[in-house]
Amino acid sequence: MTDQPKQVGGGRRTIGGLAPKLAELTDDILFEDVWNRPDLAARDRSLITVAVLIAGGDADQLAFHLGRAKENGVTETELIEAITHLAFYAGWPKAMTAITVAKQVFAA
Repeated sequence: MTDQPKQVGGGRRTIGGLAPKLAELTDDILFEDVWNRPDLAARDRSLITVAVLIAGGDADQLAFHLGRAKENGVTETELIEAITHLAFYAGWPKAMTAITVAKQVFAA
């Protein structure tokens, strides 16, 4: 799985001035290390991350990760299907929130 795109975080760019340690951990541990481990493809990591964010109701982070998922090869159709599937496991309101976020991300 070494042919996948290198995953790069944006913690320092987005929150570095406010929370430098959180930005450092985001960029150096979460993205540089965890997201780039070779035993799970970035595409799969994206689907897992999107599912967990939907289940947790984390709409703000979901917007970023839907875009990241598309960059990692997940199609809009697959993301919509995942949201539909999760409606029954994570809850209808969370799926409705997620599809609203997806509609905004996909329109951009």
